[in-house]
Order: sequence, then structure tokens, then C-alpha cells
Amino acid sequence: MADRTVLVTGGAGYIGSHACKALKAAGYVPVTFDNLSTGWRDAVRFGPFEQGDLADPSRLAEVFARWQPAAVMHFAAISLVGEAMRDPGTYWRVNVTGALNLIEAALASGCRDFVFSSTCATYGDRDGVVLDEDAVQTPLNAYGKSKMAIEQMLGDFAASHGLNSVIFRYFNVAGADAEGEVGEFHRPETHLIPLMLDAIAGKRPALTVFGTDYPTRDGTCVRDYVHVTDLVDAHVAGLHWLESGRGNRVFCLGTGTGFTVREVIAQSRNVTNREVPVVWGDRRPGDAVSLVCGSERARRELGWKPARSTLATMIADAWRWHQTGHYET
Repeated sequence: MADRTVLVTGGAGYIGSHACKALKAAGYVPVTFDNLSTGWRDAVRFGPFEQGDLADPSRLAEVFARWQPAAVMHFAAISLVGEAMRDPGTYWRVNVTGALNLIEAALASGCRDFVFSSTCATYGDRDGVVLDEDAVQTPLNAYGKSKMAIEQMLGDFAASHGLNSVIFRYFNVAGADAEGEVGEFHRPETHLIPLMLDAIAGKRPALTVFGTDYPTRDGTCVRDYVHVTDLVDAHVAGLHWLESGRGNRVFCLGTGTGFTVREVIAQSRNVTNREVPVVWGDRRPGDAVSLVCGSERARRELGWKPARSTLATMIADAWRWHQTGHYET
């Protein structure tokens, strides 16, 4: 089964756990590698679990030797914008050094197919610019810069060691598994939709909206939201791309439609039939005005169809998980 085994770093996290489910459904054996700093052991439901840290090359070598994976899906990272502004060193150390250790361990074991979870944060504040794969990358913070550095690192190893990679730059991920097996659960929570649902459910006093004076149609930031199930479907398609020998490629994953924070709040009211308690706050350093995908490449080349990525469906799926789903440590 080695040729159908995929090492999934961060497989105990939100996106990684959904990816493991999609991989299992596609006939792969997803082996989760996670240090459980932000992930959940209970989310590892679709394949073997190996606890470890990307900062530990010897542990990585053990796991590669044991499983001999044919490919890597790399989700593990720290990703809080505010923290990245305050403590950039940690982002360079954890994200970039961790990725370097992972790439070198993969190559040492003969694994040369690598699917990387990047981000639209590499573009920075590109207001009014179509954000496709060829858009200029000018990240605003150490999170986006660390992801861009890993993209460049993958290019260097492709040239020198024959590493094959598919890089996905994606926009705001939302929603949850429609079957309720895995969902979005962070401590601390920082994402708009789960924070909003917490406020609706009374788990926090209110949703704080950071900034109401942005140059947008209602003064709040604009983001492009993609359903987590659609997102991981693209990752499986990216793995198939590498298996077919088509080489290195970058894909943006988004719907091409942006919503303001106020519009997301209004839609949540429609879906849940509950009011959202809101506190209006100041802008947060490092936040871009508008991030919307302008690419069709994934649809055209991977046959990707973001079927669940309507705002109503994403909020409804997230609300269902929010009411019933939980993880035990």
C-alpha cells in the first residue's frame, strides 16, 4: 500500500482532517503527522496517527521509514495574523524551518510528490487587482511571508532534486463536513464564521468586527470564501495531477466572489434565524482590504468544481457542526 500512502502533516487540524477523509474516500491511506498543538486527536478518524513535530528531523525520518509514503500533503503551520505581526521569528522558525525539515526527510526517503497548503496572504493588500496565479506577491506579515518562502523553497528543490509540487493558494476556508464527522474547532478561535456562530449560540458575548472604515461597499473587509470540502477535493485532484507526471503547478482556490463582513453577518442571520451580537472595533494591523480570487485554472486544469461553496451552504454546514460536533483531547 506504500504507493497509496500519503503523509498528511497537520492532519488533526481543521483542513487536514477533512483532507484525510477525502483521501480515504479516494482509496488512499492518510497517515496523520501532528504535534497536537492546535489539532485534535479525536479528529484523526480516517487513517493511522503519528504524533511528532516538524522541528524534529529524527522523528520525521522514523515516520517516513515506517510508512514509505508516496506523497506528502503539508498543512501543518501556525497562521494567526496578529501573532505574526507581534512575533515574526516564531513564524519563520516554525513554518519555514519545519517545511525544510519535511522536504529533506521526504527526499531522503525517495518521496518526491508534495502538495502544499499555501495562502492568498502571500499577495498582501492587492485591492482592485485580480488575484490569480500570476499576481505579484507582496505579503504584509510574517505568516504570508513564511508561506511565500516555502513556495520558493519548493521551486529550489524542484530544480536541484526533482521534487514535484502542487501549490494551492487559497482564500478563506469555511464550512464543515456535511456528515458531521469532522469540523472547525480552534482554541483560540480566530475565524469569522465560527466566532460569529459562537456569538449567536451565546458561547461568547459578541462578535468583534475589526474595522468599519475600509474602502469597500459597506466599510468592512471583503473576503472570498471556499467550502472546506471543496478545498480538499482540489487537493486530491492535485495529488492525481502529480501522479500523472504533469509536474509543478500553482493553483488558486476561490469562488471569484467576495463578501464583506457585514454581508456574512446578514447571511448568518438568514440561516440560523438568530441575531448576531456585534461589537465594532478598530482595524487590525496586517489585515488586507479585499482578497478575492480571479483564477479559473483549477477548474480548467484539475476539473475542480466548488459545488458547496455558497455562503448559505458554508454557514449552514458550520452551524450544524457547531451545534453537534466537538472534539475530546
